[in-house]
Amino acid sequence: MTPRSRFKDRIALVTGASRGLGRAFALALAREGAQVIICARSAGALEELDDEIRASGGRATILRLDLRAHDRIDQIGPVLYQRWGKIDVLVAAGGILGPLSPLAHIAADAWDSVLDTNLTANWRLIRTLDPLLKRSDAGRALFVTSSVAAGDLAYWGPYAVSKAGLDALARSYADELVNTNVRVSLLDPGPMRTGLRAKAFPGEDKAKLAEPAEVAAFALPLLLPSATANGELVRFKPSTKPVFAVGNDA
Repeated sequence: MTPRSRFKDRIALVTGASRGLGRAFALALAREGAQVIICARSAGALEELDDEIRASGGRATILRLDLRAHDRIDQIGPVLYQRWGKIDVLVAAGGILGPLSPLAHIAADAWDSVLDTNLTANWRLIRTLDPLLKRSDAGRALFVTSSVAAGDLAYWGPYAVSKAGLDALARSYADELVNTNVRVSLLDPGPMRTGLRAKAFPGEDKAKLAEPAEVAAFALPLLLPSATANGELVRFKPSTKPVFAVGNDA
């Protein structure tokens, strides 16, 4: 099987697809034959991505989605079931940084926004897509986490808590799937050249950061039907195969 066809006729849903790592995953999956459902809030960015995918010979379906609109997430599973009857790949790359501030200074609505987007939305995705992943011959789900989940960085409270919760969520889900055809991975991409990273570290030298496309290419094997890892944390290492680890480090 050629690299171009590794995901031929697979149905993949990618959140956070309008930019950064989500966009890189969507492009990579489409270029290798997948029908990609691209999800994000920005209609304009999704349309540009759709144009790029189609120009390269790929296939995409736009699904405009705010991860804080939980009732809309609940509708995704039934809608996709009617059209395709299953999904083969879920890449949960959508997320927000939130405020970098002492915990005592964070407004309640800001806290809720980060937890709703980075954690609760992913639980709702699991709930609505679980039946469709199980209808696949080899369902694969990947959730994007961060070493910040270790909780040892001051002022990163909401983001760190949301990612620590996501880690526990994904591992719990993985353990529930041991006797099924579905497998779950966690990806820690490390420092990347993205808008979220630039917001957190505005003075950083971008030349020293990994490109999202490089990270997506590194992690793509985790989404193949042949992948066997389940409940593992994988950390991006430039120019290597996926490296498995237990737990998070800073």
